[in-house]
Amino acid sequence: MLDVSNLAWIEKYRPSRLGEIIGQDAIVEKLKAFVKAKNFPNMIFAGPAGVGKTTAAIALANELYGEQINSAFLETNASDMRGIDVVRGRIKEFAKTLPLTSGLVKIAFLDEADALTSEAQHALRRTMEKYSETTRFIFSANYASKIIEPIQSRCVLLRFKPLNEEQMKKYVKRVAQGENLEIDEKAVEALIYVSEGDLRKLTNTLQGAAVANNKVSEKEIYEIASRARPKEVVAMLQYSISGDFTKARNELNTLMLEYGMSGEDVLLQCYREAMNLPVTDKTKLDIIKEIGECNLRIVEGANDRIQLEAMIASLAMLQK
Repeated sequence: MLDVSNLAWIEKYRPSRLGEIIGQDAIVEKLKAFVKAKNFPNMIFAGPAGVGKTTAAIALANELYGEQINSAFLETNASDMRGIDVVRGRIKEFAKTLPLTSGLVKIAFLDEADALTSEAQHALRRTMEKYSETTRFIFSANYASKIIEPIQSRCVLLRFKPLNEEQMKKYVKRVAQGENLEIDEKAVEALIYVSEGDLRKLTNTLQGAAVANNKVSEKEIYEIASRARPKEVVAMLQYSISGDFTKARNELNTLMLEYGMSGEDVLLQCYREAMNLPVTDKTKLDIIKEIGECNLRIVEGANDRIQLEAMIASLAMLQK
């Protein structure tokens, strides 16, 4: 028997039934209806990372097949196997075999399907049509728009949404009770802040922070996540727009050297905090514009540190 205590928490606390999935009530109701009818269409599960797309597919298969799941459910990760050979080989071989489950079609689940090449997707379209009597396809994607239109037109699109603060607090409480952890309110708020609605990220961050002892603090959460406290990012922005470049640069040093944050990490937090600054709407717009231009240069390959200092220099000049 599997010892769940040795599993990573993300697997240990993964729901195995549809009724255990949190934050996606409307989608869960649809999937339960499919289980009851024992019939369902091809589907695309779209939404941000860590909101339950893979979990929903596995839970659906568990409820449909029970102990026969291994013979009726194929899970592949398209980001690892993204070429046409995978579609013509493993997926086609699975689709064309007759199901061993009486009266039920099989499920081919393609995780991160938006990473499939265009050629692979076009090959998959024909496989979906040819073996529709024996196999249904479920595609999981962060960006449904990256899946070709012919496949989209053959699927029902279910959009998953990020979990809200209350749902994540309930989950943290459940894990804390299961692992006998002490987590204060500030640490919970830090977990929610760094995870941004991603339950997988929250779980892994919490497990990393709880390695040393069972008392989890706000400081440990930010250190594990390599994130700064919101007030430190706000301080850097406020010094910048007030014209104090030296202090703003010192705060940037703290973010990049002490926390080990990359340029894009700093920009993402600046973007999140820009709208919370006590400044005029015009100044907020100027800040977001500078963040966007800096992000473009960094993505194109420019040096993180130089571009970030150029950004805070530009912000310092706004008032002048």
